[in-house]
Amino acid sequence: MNLSPYASVAEKVTLQAGRLILKKSNQQYRHSFNQKENNDFVTSVDIAVNEKIVEELSKVYPQHGILSEELGHQGNKDSPYQWLVDPLDGTTNFIFAIPHYAVSIALSHNGTPAVGIVYDPVKNELFTATQGCGAYLNGNRIRVSQREGLNGALLGTGIPYRSDGPIDAYIELLRNFIGDTSGIRRLGAASLDLAYTACGRLDGFWEPGLHLWDIAAGVLLVQEAGGLISDLDGRNAHLDSGDILAGSPAIHKEMLQRIKTIKSQGAPRAAGEKRMAGDE
Repeated sequence: MNLSPYASVAEKVTLQAGRLILKKSNQQYRHSFNQKENNDFVTSVDIAVNEKIVEELSKVYPQHGILSEELGHQGNKDSPYQWLVDPLDGTTNFIFAIPHYAVSIALSHNGTPAVGIVYDPVKNELFTATQGCGAYLNGNRIRVSQREGLNGALLGTGIPYRSDGPIDAYIELLRNFIGDTSGIRRLGAASLDLAYTACGRLDGFWEPGLHLWDIAAGVLLVQEAGGLISDLDGRNAHLDSGDILAGSPAIHKEMLQRIKTIKSQGAPRAAGEKRMAGDE
């Protein structure tokens, strides 16, 4: 299957969305927001960008389905081609004028990400991946970290931010990873955390309770950059559960071993029954 036309369209639409976000990134738009759930926000920009992306993708591929954060399912739900859209990943950062957020668009074919685009409009960084063709940052090939273990590694994570989330289990994992790493970063946009893992800025990343649109593009980026992806049990169920562990082969292996050790010692389960991290 030739994925180039799909990738070209996805890249074009993602860049358009990024420009729209920048155009609207002033105080008036940032503070025009509602609360979907506790600590889960949506701005007028999220909705406007989401609508624009759906409009553009539907023009080119009216036979495809589209699952997006703010509009849900559009188009043909039964199509083997499904677009997965997060129009503004890092909404809380956007609201507080923290310049770290992204547009994330992926194309899934028969349930597997085949094209992934993550665009940071503030830094003008475009991360792209197509199945079997590698991962790129602004046209330059990227690879995951070559670090051989957690000693000195820099990890990324997302902290459950609701009181009924898996806080205790998360803290136990955090405590275990902090000891011999160079630090742990909580940056507030899972798509960029995965993109940073793909290009080696982060050695590894974990987070429970994400949504499909948060991770689909980033998952492909990591895989095409030579990294490994799983859920927190090491299974290939991350797209269904939203619980994700990503890193270079060596880092992923060591993180997974530590998670399994914690669980075998009777620590609370790391993954919550509900999706609690999501788009922030």
